[in-house]
This record gives sequence, C-alpha cells and structure tokens, in this order.
Amino acid sequence: MPLHRYTHAVLCRVPNSLKTKGEVSIEEAKNQHSALAQLLRELGIDVVEMPPDENSPNCAFIEDVAVLCNGTALIARPDETTRVQEIETIRAVLKKELELPLVEIADKNARLDGGDVLFTGREFFVGLSQYTNEAGARAVAAAFPEYPCVPVKVAENKRLKGLVTMAGPDVICVGLGKDSQEVLKRIEREATYTYSTLTVLEDTASNVIYVNGTLIHRHYDEIPKSSKVFDGKVEFPTKSLRMSELAKFSCGLSSCCLLVRKPRHIRSL
Repeated sequence: MPLHRYTHAVLCRVPNSLKTKGEVSIEEAKNQHSALAQLLRELGIDVVEMPPDENSPNCAFIEDVAVLCNGTALIARPDETTRVQEIETIRAVLKKELELPLVEIADKNARLDGGDVLFTGREFFVGLSQYTNEAGARAVAAAFPEYPCVPVKVAENKRLKGLVTMAGPDVICVGLGKDSQEVLKRIEREATYTYSTLTVLEDTASNVIYVNGTLIHRHYDEIPKSSKVFDGKVEFPTKSLRMSELAKFSCGLSSCCLLVRKPRHIRSL
C-alpha cells in the first residue's frame, strides 16, 4: 500500500468534561469532531468511534495514547494519571477490533506522547518536550527498528506535531514562527532523507492531515493568512474543517484521530 494511505481510523467522541479544561463550546467541539469523522469516511476510511470517557477530559485527543505504523501499535505513555483507563480502552480496541499487534514500553521512566511523533513515511522524528523524554524516543526506535528514528528538541510547552506535520509525500508543513522554524532546521540537519516544505503564515495552520491523496487543513476562517498557500501551492485535493474549539487544548486535526494502515498480513512480533 502506498505511503500515507490508510484503511481505518480510531476516534474518541468529545466528553462533556472537556469544559473543565477551560472556556470551550462543547456543542461546537462535538460538531467539529463529527465533521472530521464524516470526512474520513468520505475518503474511504473505516472509522471506529469510541464513546467519550467523562473521567478523562482529554480523551478526544486520541493521538496522544498510541503510535501506529505499518499495522503495529506502540502504546504510548502520556504523563497524566487521568488517562490510564483511556489507554486500557484503546489497547482493547486496537487489539480486539482491529486485531493489531501491540508493543508496550518496558522502561517505567519513559514518557511518550503520540503528538510528539512524526512519521514521514520514511523515518520517525520524535519531539523531546515536557510530554516526551529520551526514553520515550528510544521506545519508538525499538518498536519500529526498520526506520531511522531521530529525537528533536522542541519548546517546552509544545508538541512536535503542533509545529510540523506531513502535507504530502515527502512534504513537511511548517509555520513561520520561531519555534517552528527552529524545529525544521533540526529536522533538516538530522534527517536521513530529503524533504520539501510547505510554509504557512500561521503556526496554527501547520497541523494538517494528509490521508489517501487528500490534504485536510483548518478552515479558511481560522487561518486566513495561510489560505492562499493551500489554494496555490498544493497540487492534490484539499478539504478544510473547523477546529477552533478542539484546537484550544491540542495540536489540532491530527490530535483527534489515530490513522491505521492495516496490512493484509499482520506481522508477528
């Protein structure tokens, strides 16, 4: 299967308890989440939607709890005790419903947030942040030894995919901000492969999803300065979604789904 093509996606619906994290329109957040699920279905993806966990306000940001690549799932280790039950649930969904082999992190000192893991299709970059440490980066390298894995320092209050994402085959989407550009320089310096860049004018526009030949980005109302970049420089189909409420507490689009490429023959561990 070609790079960046996916068969399934796992999403977790928005809990009412999200409002405990700050000012947010729960109804609008739920509508934005539903629109993402619907668009993924339109792109040929089988979407598995988990019910909300009211005990975990962050449960809609499912990207945090696992790293998926080539039909294998590495169970992440976010540094939040409230997410223990959530991780148990996603572990069961990935294993029983999608029949994916799971990799667990043995090092108890490891911290790994899936939002810090960028897979280019050729190699991994793992953000070292307040959410992910070097032991977490080593866990990614151990889980997927067939790919180079490069740790990249990011600003303390950021996740890697809040700064850079993949906007197409070998295309990195990055904002103009200082933190974003510094991370891009580190990636370019350490990368095994060569990438082109799609530079957007707002850092909030850099979190995109490239899936099954279509680039999903935030709605033009939310990223007015970057809209011309997506319209003028992207040569394949694009779709836009509103993400204003969900992005208040996450990287944005990528945070709300786990994309799965389920091979016909699952590798054994």
